[in-house]
Amino acid sequence: MPQLFTTLGPKTADELGFILPHEHVFVDLRTPDRPGYAEADTDEVVRVMAPRIAEIKAEGVTALVECTTGGVGRRADIDLAVSEATDFPIVVPTGNYREPWIPDWVRIASEADLEAWMTRELNERLGEADFKAGWIKLSAGDDGITELETRILRAAVRAAKRCNATIGSHTIKGRVVMDQLDIIEREGGDPSRFISIHTQAEPDFELHKAVAARGAWIEFDNAGWVPDEDYLKPVLHALDAGLERQMLLSHDAGWYDPAKPHGGEQKPYTVLAGSILPALRQRGVGAETIRLLTHANPFNAFAR
Repeated sequence: MPQLFTTLGPKTADELGFILPHEHVFVDLRTPDRPGYAEADTDEVVRVMAPRIAEIKAEGVTALVECTTGGVGRRADIDLAVSEATDFPIVVPTGNYREPWIPDWVRIASEADLEAWMTRELNERLGEADFKAGWIKLSAGDDGITELETRILRAAVRAAKRCNATIGSHTIKGRVVMDQLDIIEREGGDPSRFISIHTQAEPDFELHKAVAARGAWIEFDNAGWVPDEDYLKPVLHALDAGLERQMLLSHDAGWYDPAKPHGGEQKPYTVLAGSILPALRQRGVGAETIRLLTHANPFNAFAR
C-alpha cells in the first residue's frame, strides 16, 4: 500500500487530506562553508514556526512537504521538533541542491557512495533524525545541468529506483528540465516519479506541456509571492490543457532563516486555501478537480 513517509511515521491516503507539496520550515541559503551555517536554537524555531503550522491545520491542511535539502540547511531534527510540537506530519527529503551549495563531501563522493547515502536515508533514517526521508530533492543550474549536478542526479535515479521514491528538482528553465528527463530515462528511471519544481518560472507554456507529456509532475509553487491573478494564469492554462492529474500547487513559503535575527520574517502557508482555491471555484473549477489538486495529487506524487 502506498505511504507518505513523514516525521510522524508512514501515512496512508485515508489518514491524510489536503497536503502542501512545496514549503519550507527551515532554510539557510548561505553556502555550507559559511560560519554558522544551518545553526539555530531548536526551541526558538519551534516557537516561531508552530503558529504557522497552526494556521494551516485550522484550514484543514493535514501535512506539508519540506523542500529544504542538503546544501541549503536541511535540519531534519528541527523539522521533527516542529512536527512533534504541532502534531503535524512533515515529509523531509534526502538529496542535495545545486552548485555552489554542494558541500565538499558530496563533491568528492562517487556515484555509488551518493546512491548508498540516499538509499540509506530513504530506507533507514535521515542523518540528523531517526525517521525516513520521504523523497529526493535536487536542483540544476539555470544555464544547464553541470557535470557535478548530473552525477548527483544519476545517483538519485538509482536510489529512487531501489526505493520507489520521487525525485523533485528546483529547475528554472524548461529546457533544463527536459535534459534532466533525458538523464533519468537513460538511467532507466521513471519520468512519472519526477517533479518539475517551479514550473511557473518557465514562461513558455509549450515547455510545461512538453514536460507533462513525458509523464512528469508540473508544480506551480509561488502562491503568495505574486498577485493571485499572476499565479492563476499558468494554473488555468494547464487545467485547460487537461493536465490536472499531473499538477501540484503550493507556496514555497515559510521559513525560519538562521542567517537573520529571530529567523527573519516568515511568509504564511495560507494563500492557497484563503484566496487561490476560492478563485478557482469562482472560475468554474469543480470540487472533484480541487480535491485532486490538493489531496490526491500531492499524495500520489510523493507516496511510495
